Amino acid sequence: MQFVWAHRLWDTSPMVTADGRRVRIINPGVLNENAGPDFFNASIQIGDQRWYGNIEIHVRASDWYRHGHQNDHAYDSVILHVVQVADAEVRRPDGSVIPQITVKCTPEAAARCNTLMLSSQGSLPCYDTIRSIPSIYHTEWLTALAFERLYNKSQRIIDLLKITDGDWEAAAYITLARALGFGLNAEPFETLAKNLPLKFLNRHRDSLIITEALIFGQAGMIPEPTEGEDTYITEIRREYEFMARKFTLHRPPIVWKLSRTRPQNFPHRRLALLAMKIHTGFAIIARLDDLTTALQIRREQSFHDTRIYYPHIAGPETPETPSIEEIRREFDIHLQGYWATHYTFSGTSANSPRALSRSSLDRLLINVAIPLMMARATVRGDVALINAIPETLRQFAAEDNRDVRLFTQAGIACRDAFDSQALIELRREYCEKHKCLFCRFGHRMLSREIVR
Repeated sequence: MQFVWAHRLWDTSPMVTADGRRVRIINPGVLNENAGPDFFNASIQIGDQRWYGNIEIHVRASDWYRHGHQNDHAYDSVILHVVQVADAEVRRPDGSVIPQITVKCTPEAAARCNTLMLSSQGSLPCYDTIRSIPSIYHTEWLTALAFERLYNKSQRIIDLLKITDGDWEAAAYITLARALGFGLNAEPFETLAKNLPLKFLNRHRDSLIITEALIFGQAGMIPEPTEGEDTYITEIRREYEFMARKFTLHRPPIVWKLSRTRPQNFPHRRLALLAMKIHTGFAIIARLDDLTTALQIRREQSFHDTRIYYPHIAGPETPETPSIEEIRREFDIHLQGYWATHYTFSGTSANSPRALSRSSLDRLLINVAIPLMMARATVRGDVALINAIPETLRQFAAEDNRDVRLFTQAGIACRDAFDSQALIELRREYCEKHKCLFCRFGHRMLSREIVR
C-alpha cells in the first residue's frame, strides 16, 4: 500500500472520499520510516479546498482504532486516510472526522511485494521475471547504477581528505590499502592504513626491511620465534620491536580473514605490495595527474594540427583518459627478497615475483585508479574528464564473481566492467538491503500488476 501511494500507482479513475467529495493528489508526501503517520508533507485537494499535512495508510480502516491512533496526538495532522477496505469511519483525537479514500491493490501484487521484501540474503527474488523486462530498462538502470557506484567511490575518497588534512596521496594510500583487501579483508586493510599513516612510513621508506617490518608488525602478522626460522622473519621481528619501542606504536585490533582462502589470496603478499609501493615512492596521484596532463597536451596538439590542415572537418575536442596500459604499469608491482618467493610466513612457495594476477590488477584499476581520477576531476570541476572517465570502464573485461553471475544467470547481459560494476552496486545496495521497492526492476515488476 505504501508503494502504491508513493509511486502514484492507484487506479486512474477519479478518486472520491467516503462521503462523495472529489479528491486530487497534488503531492503524495515523503515516506516516514519512523513512528507516526506513514507520509509527511503531503498536499491534496478535496473539493475546492487545498490541504497540507500527513497521510496514514491501512489495509482496513478499522486498523486506525486497533493501532490506537484515535488517542495519539501525533496523528492530529493527518489530512487523508488511505485504505483498501473502508469498514469504519475514522476520527482524530479531538473527534473530527478524517477524509478517507479507497485504493485497491491486487493480491498478485501484494504477493510479489512480500516475495521481494522477505527474500533470503543469498537469493534473487526477481530471478524468474527479470529477463522478461524489456532490455531498454536494463540499459537505463545499469547505466544509472554504474554512475552511482563510481560517484560513491569518488566521494569516499573526497571524504578521506578530511582525515588526511587535504593530503591526496595519503587518501590514495588508504584507498589502495582498502582495495588490496579485495572485499574479504577490506576493513582490516583500511584500519591498518589509518593507524599507520603514509607520512610516518615515508620517513622510513629508504629501507624496505623497515617498511615491511612496520606494516607486518602493525598488522599483527609477524610469527612468534621458532627454531630454524627464516632469517628474514627474525630480522623484521627485531626491526619492528625496535621501532615499536622507539615510537611507542600501538597495534590496532585487526582480525584477518583467512579461512577457505587459497595461499595466493592471503593478505601477506598484498601487504608486501603496499610496502614495496611505499619503498619505491608512493606517488599515485602525481602519476595519474601526469598521465592525464600528458594526454591533454597530446589531445590539444592533435586538435590544433587538425584545425590547421583540415579546418572544415575539425570538430569539438573529444574527452579522453589515459590508456589502461599506462595506468596498469603504475600498479604492476614485482616483489623483492622474501616475498618474491613466498605467499605467507610459512614454507608455501610463490612461483612469480609479480604481486597480482592480471585480473586482480585490473580490479585495482577499477577500484582505485579510476575513482581517484574521478575524485580529482570532481574537485577540480573538470567536466570533460568527469564525462570521459566512466567510459574507461568499458575498456575492462567484466568482473567474474558471485554477484555478477547471479544476474547473468537470470538473463542480464554483462559486457564489460561498466556493466559488472553496475550489477555489483545493484546487489550490494539494493538486493542485500532489501530495497527492492527502490530498484527500477522491482518497480517495473510491481507497477505491471499492482492495480487492477
